[in-house]
Amino acid sequence: MLRGTSPIDRVHPVLLVTGGLFSLNFGAALARSHFDTVGPLGATFLRLLFAAVILLLLFRPRMWLWSRQTWAAVAILGVALGAMNQLIYLSFAYLPIGVAITIEYLGPLTLALIHIRRWSDAIWPALALGGVALIGLGATAHLSLVGIGFAVAAAVCWAGYILASARLGRLMPDTSGLAMAMVVAMLLAVPLGLPQAVGVFDEPVLLWVFLLIAIMSSAIPYSLELRALRRMPTRVFGILQSMGPGAGAIAGLVILGQALRWQELVALLLVTAASVGISVTTPQRQPVPVIGD
Repeated sequence: MLRGTSPIDRVHPVLLVTGGLFSLNFGAALARSHFDTVGPLGATFLRLLFAAVILLLLFRPRMWLWSRQTWAAVAILGVALGAMNQLIYLSFAYLPIGVAITIEYLGPLTLALIHIRRWSDAIWPALALGGVALIGLGATAHLSLVGIGFAVAAAVCWAGYILASARLGRLMPDTSGLAMAMVVAMLLAVPLGLPQAVGVFDEPVLLWVFLLIAIMSSAIPYSLELRALRRMPTRVFGILQSMGPGAGAIAGLVILGQALRWQELVALLLVTAASVGISVTTPQRQPVPVIGD
């Protein structure tokens, strides 16, 4: 689509990325508010189910044209995406959303650090590790170690998602593979998520709520990010993505009333600063991690 042919293409790309980021995090907070009814894994399954349907309708993948190599890449991406979503939602059950997302950012931060070549840039991993250490110091008195473990595992899966997404991107010129990867992720969530998700029939209105969550957490962020990247340098995009922990903290406060302690706020700021620093110092040719949960 040519620039200016749609009203959304007239919106500044910074606003598109920011809007997508807040939509993603507020969708997650809205899902968290219904864990008592469907549980974290049930919420994950419902979100992935609706997201898969939405993305299939949006991208309409021509699967019959794909090679075995492409199918394998789609499957790997789907496994990483499904595991990441289940683990981060499990962490939401134990941790404030802002804290869980701060820890999860260790995944893309670690990948970005691989490309740093100057000793002077060691300040960025030091900031990130300092932030996570602050969270760990308060864990025994305030935060759940189980929740921290789930968030760390989600960070590992996020790193895997980025690598798998990059591989699929080299094999496919468009993003239609993401739709089928979402289907794989949804199927991965069936065994543990479906038994919890049946609780939604006690409150059928929640089906509409989770449809909204899927739109907020998948359709809107992906669509806005893709449009923004057409008109925005990847380095700027990476810096804006660094607002993720802050957006999660705001969503948790507004929707769930989750106020963070001073250690957690400082940790959030340190990880955000590290993410911004890495985005600025990483060579421009390197891909910028895109939000996938």
